[in-house]
Amino acid sequence: MLTIDRTVLVVVDIQGKLANLMHEHESLFGNIVTMVKGAKLLDIPILWLEQMPEKLGATIPELADELVDKLSEVGPVRKSSFSACGEPAFMSALEQAGSRQVLLAGIETHICVYQTAMDLLAGGYEVEVLVDAVSSRTLQNKEVALDKMSALGADLTTVEMALFELMKSAEAPQFRDVAKLIR
Repeated sequence: MLTIDRTVLVVVDIQGKLANLMHEHESLFGNIVTMVKGAKLLDIPILWLEQMPEKLGATIPELADELVDKLSEVGPVRKSSFSACGEPAFMSALEQAGSRQVLLAGIETHICVYQTAMDLLAGGYEVEVLVDAVSSRTLQNKEVALDKMSALGADLTTVEMALFELMKSAEAPQFRDVAKLIR
């Protein structure tokens, strides 16, 4: 079960033209922005990654705008390895966050999200993949990756499920604001 004090949100590579090639990309973008807004309301750390931005471009503006509010002093972690865990700056930021539960969002599900999930699991982290906040260029690649991650120990969840699981109760002080995000 996710808890506010043990969870970090990791947003993987929602960048440039590639992001717009994802299966159901508009829904994907909306769900990731909702999750980021919810994480901010719940004061959950957010780590943000970009795969070789000089080649793939920057994070899409609608998401970058939300992330900059929270992370203006941090910015995205640049990486070249497919797994975020191959980037020492990411591992350092993850350690500093002090969270052992990782919520994963991003692209592509079958490459960077999958390899990050596998490395996190191998490192003893609990991994939950936000199935409505990850995508690949094809639905088949996304589905195969989700099946494989689940079979190897990652849990699958949705943005709405994760946010309400984190709050635990309608009496949570953030409940009304988070509920408005979902509507």
